Amino acid sequence: MDRPEARRTDAPPTPGNVPDDGSSSARPGDGAATGGDYAPGAPRATGFARIVAATRYSLQGMRRLWDEEAFRHEVIASAAGLILFALVGAATWQYLAFLILMLVLFAVEALNTAVEELVDRISPEISTVGRHAKDLGSFAVFALLTANGLFALYVVIENLSR
Repeated sequence: MDRPEARRTDAPPTPGNVPDDGSSSARPGDGAATGGDYAPGAPRATGFARIVAATRYSLQGMRRLWDEEAFRHEVIASAAGLILFALVGAATWQYLAFLILMLVLFAVEALNTAVEELVDRISPEISTVGRHAKDLGSFAVFALLTANGLFALYVVIENLSR
């Protein structure tokens, strides 16, 4: 029998021991990836309400990502890229390709930030595995930054050589 006073308080949050102090980011209906809800018995949003809830969660994620200086730099770089494309007379497909690349970069930056937060939460001490996870996320962002930069360089050279 699992008595509440016998539970470990230092255990990491799981669906059965999510803290009740509001510090958890668990939401009803978020258990799709883990096979269950974090709040057993909580009503699950369906239909349009689920879309509204998912949009709200996404906007919260975007607000959280805005706190990252690297993301703000990437947003500034995307705006500068669009201005540069306008100056060199880029084609519509080039704008579209650049916007898609930037959205992928933003998504990877969000995933990298999530990995960093999870590593810091789960393993606050310095560990090789945690360092590797963070380094791999950083490399993914670097690879996309390189792809975006090379594509922007291609567009500039292509349009200035006409």
